[in-house]
Amino acid sequence: MAENRLRTDPGGSVRLIDPANIERNPQNPRLIFREDELKSLQESIAGQGILVPLTVYQTETGDYIILDGERRWRCALRLGLTSVPAIVQPQPDPVTNIMMMFAIHKTRNDWDPLPTAIKLFDLQQALAERLGRPPTEKELGAAASLDRGEVRRYRNIMALPEKYKRQLLAELKKPRNEQVLTVDHVLESTRGALALRKQAIIDETEEDKLVDALVAKFLDKLLTSTVDPRLLTRMAGAVHRKEIDDKLIRKVVIRLINEKSYTISDAFRDSIEKVDFEHGTEQLAERVSNRLVEHLERSYELGDGLEQTLRELASVIRRILRDARG
Repeated sequence: MAENRLRTDPGGSVRLIDPANIERNPQNPRLIFREDELKSLQESIAGQGILVPLTVYQTETGDYIILDGERRWRCALRLGLTSVPAIVQPQPDPVTNIMMMFAIHKTRNDWDPLPTAIKLFDLQQALAERLGRPPTEKELGAAASLDRGEVRRYRNIMALPEKYKRQLLAELKKPRNEQVLTVDHVLESTRGALALRKQAIIDETEEDKLVDALVAKFLDKLLTSTVDPRLLTRMAGAVHRKEIDDKLIRKVVIRLINEKSYTISDAFRDSIEKVDFEHGTEQLAERVSNRLVEHLERSYELGDGLEQTLRELASVIRRILRDARG
């Protein structure tokens, strides 16, 4: 929406500008420009020229700063173009500049989460300076054209240790088909490890080692499912409910840290798979029981289909109880 507003602003004017006199916007949330994508756009511009003008603003010193169109500008420089069409907007103040960058790029589907989180942090700092206090989640979301869930997610990303952020930025510089590690791999790994520490199964040092081990397993492609680390949370939950000895969970977690080929699925299987399955079955059985009680309380007539299902269920339950009694 903001992008359309910029392009129809009656104050804007289209000029032909030497790309050498244009600079990138340091507040652009997009930090990674993949070579394969630039090459494709470069070929298009070489054949057809730049069909959509860049959007820039001019500083008091006469420099042009990009609001929209950094990829087109990069390609123009590579092609040695001497001029590019650009809509010139009034210079925004620093906070508005960041807000405009978020609004313009909100319409893009190729945002990378980590660079966006970094720029959202910059916007948070700028807003705090303007307001004289930290912005609320709602205020930050409104300024960045993001909903509160997105703001929370980006804040969680920014809270990751620096070593993982550096690792993820390095991963982003690879072509998409060569990228292995994602932000969600690291977020899920840290959440799983934290859940174990909260149950005193591991200490802080071991928590760090576990996240390192899980990240390494993702990079080695030994782990491939983003949600695998959630099994660690279920293991912590079983300890919290006193369904299993915490020493057994600790034993498999230490193996996860020390043994390169040992996976989360292995640890789950070797510890709480049976207990976890029974816990899930117990919850389902309680829901079915409550539903049937409600059926009785409503005095509904028993339909043929439900009656047949209940008879089959009763048969299964009798078999399970008979086997349990030996």
